[in-house]
Amino acid sequence: MTYRPAETAFGPPWVVLLPAAIYLALALAAVGVVVTAHVGPTSSSLHAWVVEQDPRRLIGSRTFAVLIAASALSVLLRASMRGVRIRPDGIEYRDVLTLGWPRVRRYRWPQIDRIVLDGQRAIVLDLWDGTHALLPEVGDRAGLAMALEKVAHARAIPVRGGKGVDEIPESDEFADEA
Repeated sequence: MTYRPAETAFGPPWVVLLPAAIYLALALAAVGVVVTAHVGPTSSSLHAWVVEQDPRRLIGSRTFAVLIAASALSVLLRASMRGVRIRPDGIEYRDVLTLGWPRVRRYRWPQIDRIVLDGQRAIVLDLWDGTHALLPEVGDRAGLAMALEKVAHARAIPVRGGKGVDEIPESDEFADEA
């Protein structure tokens, strides 16, 4: 029987989510302007600019508001999918490449020769074939480093630069699978 850690997820840092959150806030403001123009008095200049000029536009204001809000929500969801998951069978990380193309990498525990925690921001996995895998930045780097160090201690994976595991808690997290 080998040690199988509980599944834990570490999401992206808030700096990565900030542009998407700003875009969502601007989209919600645009939706608010369109709703205000439609329910407001017909004598206002906002009503004249948004509602009365809709027939002359290629796309209506309501359609524009729905599309921009859906786009902003999808950008926020895509940005929040980044991160690292510690699974019972290994590590999985998700990142988004250029043009929104996702990248999912999975490494099983036997593939990992060493975990390097020396860097200020990056965590590196030295793999069995001599290559290195750089994990993406997460919001709780200290928590990820501690979780990886506990797993490495339990599975006899060497760690470089860790703080040391003083005490392994007595919980279901470190129970052997029957």
